[in-house]
Amino acid sequence: MNKPNSKKVTSWLLTAVFLGFLAIFSLFDQPYALALSETQPVPTESTPTPIVNPAPVVPPTAWPVDSVAANVQRLLTTNECAGCNLYEAQLERANLQAANLAGANLQKAELEKANLQGTNLASANLRGVDLSKANIAGANLQGANLYDADLEGANLLGADLQGANLQKADLQKTNLLNANIQGANLMGADLEGAMVPPGIMNPYQMNPYQ
Repeated sequence: MNKPNSKKVTSWLLTAVFLGFLAIFSLFDQPYALALSETQPVPTESTPTPIVNPAPVVPPTAWPVDSVAANVQRLLTTNECAGCNLYEAQLERANLQAANLAGANLQKAELEKANLQGTNLASANLRGVDLSKANIAGANLQGANLYDADLEGANLLGADLQGANLQKADLQKTNLLNANIQGANLMGADLEGAMVPPGIMNPYQMNPYQ
């Protein structure tokens, strides 16, 4: 065999061996590549955790303990306290002439000898109030609640008491002349010595011998 032919055979053999190695390497590499493709983590979109703010703590409503005192001060300063809470207010001898106290809560208030001339007390709660010897002349007491109120010696001359509740009220020696008591509830009221409008029957003024 001549040298050129042997060189060709040698070259073919080397090429065949090289191709064989490539084929073997590719066979070993395919499972590794497949394993990598199977085990490689798949990126996922991260969902941000929502931030939840805690609910604000609302403190309980604290009603001022001096609300009645504050209302008394307001009344004495402005002469105006419609719808106010004046429960058990101390207003003895107070000058409340022409004040506006419509719808106010004056239950058990102390108003002895107070000046309430021309005062607006329409629909006010005056249950158990002390109005003894008070000047209430010309006051508006329409629809007021005067149940069990102490009005002994009070001046109610010309007062408007239409629809007022005077049940069990103490009206001894009270001046009710010219007062409008139409529709007022006087059941159980003590009218001993009271001056009542003409035409109003006062059992204490009835002549037992007639």
